[in-house]
Amino acid sequence: MPRIFSIANQKGGVGKTTTAITLSDGLAKAGAHVLLIDLDPQCNATSGLGANPCEEHPLVSGKPIPQSIVPTHVTGLELLPGSRSFADVEVLANADQEQARRMEEQMIRQIQGYDFVLIDCPPSLGQLTRIALAASTEVLMPIQCEFFAMEGLVQMIEVIKSVMERQPERLQFGGIVLTMYDHSLELAHEVDKEVRDFFGEIVFQTVIPRDVAVSEAPSHGKSIIDHAPRSRGARAYVELCMEILERV
Repeated sequence: MPRIFSIANQKGGVGKTTTAITLSDGLAKAGAHVLLIDLDPQCNATSGLGANPCEEHPLVSGKPIPQSIVPTHVTGLELLPGSRSFADVEVLANADQEQARRMEEQMIRQIQGYDFVLIDCPPSLGQLTRIALAASTEVLMPIQCEFFAMEGLVQMIEVIKSVMERQPERLQFGGIVLTMYDHSLELAHEVDKEVRDFFGEIVFQTVIPRDVAVSEAPSHGKSIIDHAPRSRGARAYVELCMEILERV
């Protein structure tokens, strides 16, 4: 059974999609067979790997997921593109309990055969995020090192707990990763300490620094590891991959 990660945070702009893309790339380069699922209607994970959104999302059409999966330029990494179709977005975002359960079961059943599956969730607490969490074995939360880092985090954790209670022993808290870390700012150190004091060992030791190369990479359809392999951001994400591989 694959390790299935939901990369989730209700706040936008925290490095969620960048983390999903870069971890997928890094884990594939480590020799794993990886699938990245783009569940965000903005489809940034799709375009960030140089692919095009699909016309109809398989979770809506009922089409087998493997038929919609496409290869990427990274050996070992495959992609289930997102969909920008308004009709698909409406169905996915407003699925009732029966539809949501069908989508969860479809994802779990049809994404076997991989070592890792990473799901890029939309920046919300809505149905799409809940579907992703229910299909996952672990949730990873990127948190930006800023004043409002803890804002809304309690709500996100409550959603995660509700999914854990519904499916005992399936979903685990995979960890929190601090992103956009500027070592020159006292605020970054304060947020780091506050998060680690509150959450303890579930916070990854690796922090992702603020690095312009990380922001540039998606425009080239690549992760930071391929775009600027010697950059601070690339080195940090490689270290994060190593931490994830060690957390079995």
